[in-house]
Amino acid sequence: MPMPTHLLPTTVVGSYPQPDWLVDRAMLSKTVPRTRLHEMWRLPAEHLEEAQDDASIVAIRDMERAGIDIVTDGEIRRESYSNRFATALDGIDADNPAIIVARTGNTKTPVPRVVGPVKRTRPIELHDMQFLRANTDRAAKITLPGPFTMSQQAKNEYYKDDEELAMAFAEAVNAEALELQAAGADVIQLDEPWVRNNPEIAKRYAVKAINRALQGITVPTVVHLCFGYAAVVPGSNKPAGYAFLAELDDTIANQISIEAAQPRLDLGVLKELSSKTIMLGVLDLADPVVETVDTVAGRIRDALKFVDAKRLVPAPDCGMKYMPRATAFGKLKAMCDAARIVRAELG
Repeated sequence: MPMPTHLLPTTVVGSYPQPDWLVDRAMLSKTVPRTRLHEMWRLPAEHLEEAQDDASIVAIRDMERAGIDIVTDGEIRRESYSNRFATALDGIDADNPAIIVARTGNTKTPVPRVVGPVKRTRPIELHDMQFLRANTDRAAKITLPGPFTMSQQAKNEYYKDDEELAMAFAEAVNAEALELQAAGADVIQLDEPWVRNNPEIAKRYAVKAINRALQGITVPTVVHLCFGYAAVVPGSNKPAGYAFLAELDDTIANQISIEAAQPRLDLGVLKELSSKTIMLGVLDLADPVVETVDTVAGRIRDALKFVDAKRLVPAPDCGMKYMPRATAFGKLKAMCDAARIVRAELG
């Protein structure tokens, strides 16, 4: 489908709230799972795909109704942004996880173990993309977990080092991305929040892994960074700037997506990404109140002091899956209305 040609096209980071009849949202609220969390789904396996299809249509229609220009399927079929893809690869043992202790020492997370060569032997998100393409006339984006982030969310028990593991994940992501492009994806986004978590390691090989993952992709590509879901990482724990940002100017991705509203990011950092389109977070997902159109328009105008309107794509800070659906819809509508107002001001 044609990409929007007007200034300030709106999009989402990826996820949209899953209905309470589909998932146990109380269980979901406690975790961003790295291994599988089958018990999160409320329906038995024989009805699950049909239910996920129906919920995906609800998410797509909500985005269209709000006015989003570049829609996703809401990532309705996923337990988290990364685990569905990562655990479907050969060489991954998700059934007998390792436990990783956070650097703070107080969070223990089950993660997949890498026990053999990481290989993609079948399509994983292809049905998602085909379903999305069949159910919207708008430009359609699909997201994949980035290779660096997946390498940091697993226990390496096979490769000689984590760089070799990240490059194996990159090959798997690339094979998937090429099929998603062929299935009609207008935009492909890699979610790479861990380049910010581990910037020193990222500086060694994250750009190389991202570029391998996007090799041969000719549709617009995005790398998304954030400081973590607002529901999981409170604003008081979020830094005011990115430790790994200017380096992403060296990726072959066309766009860099950054969280800016909740952490009140100093937008001067946008100058570090002079060759990229900026997908800018202008919705604070920690705030349960739906922003006014004027508030969001102000955030867009602030960004335009540092980046040309031709290189700005308004978006939420992060995925919206942990929010009440009415709040998520209200925020998206405010953003689309604000983009329309600022677009008119630009003539």
